[in-house]
Amino acid sequence: MDALTNLLTRNSPRELTTPIPTKDDMQEIYQAALRAPDHAWLRPSRFIEVTGQGLEKLSKIFTKFAKNELEDVSSMQMDKYQSAPFRAPMIIILVTKTSEHPKVPKTEQMLSTAAAAENILLALHAKNFAGIWRTGKFALNKKMAKYLDLTPDHQVIGYLYVGTPTGAAKKIPDLDIEKFVTRWSK
Repeated sequence: MDALTNLLTRNSPRELTTPIPTKDDMQEIYQAALRAPDHAWLRPSRFIEVTGQGLEKLSKIFTKFAKNELEDVSSMQMDKYQSAPFRAPMIIILVTKTSEHPKVPKTEQMLSTAAAAENILLALHAKNFAGIWRTGKFALNKKMAKYLDLTPDHQVIGYLYVGTPTGAAKKIPDLDIEKFVTRWSK
């Protein structure tokens, strides 16, 4: 698939199933991720790859986090949190390891990881796999790092649910580019 077709046809599927990318596939996919813009070469992006029994471990982490950190969680919500990791056969936890730098604010380091995540999604699509980016209660907070046994300088920015797309593909809407672009000239 050529690069522009990859960009224009990538989509988040409704459902994901096996197979998942091989270890060799993931080596290439992570190489693509690490080509994201990275001011001062700080290398802030980290990835936790979760499959097999790891999904059960993540389920337990989600429920423990919900019990300890969230207020007024209903039993229905708790069931949803417990089952969330099983929506796909692989999850890549997107983590930014921030560091103090005089020219690179922590927000920019997180944006580098976001760009790496998009590179992962595009590389997955190029290999006929797919991913869905999710955030929610378990991302973008200061507390989740300790539940994942990470130091406080790490922050989870999201979760990529990964697998082979199944079912009917979502229609990609046609967008009027003029509603999104302002041109300055002369």
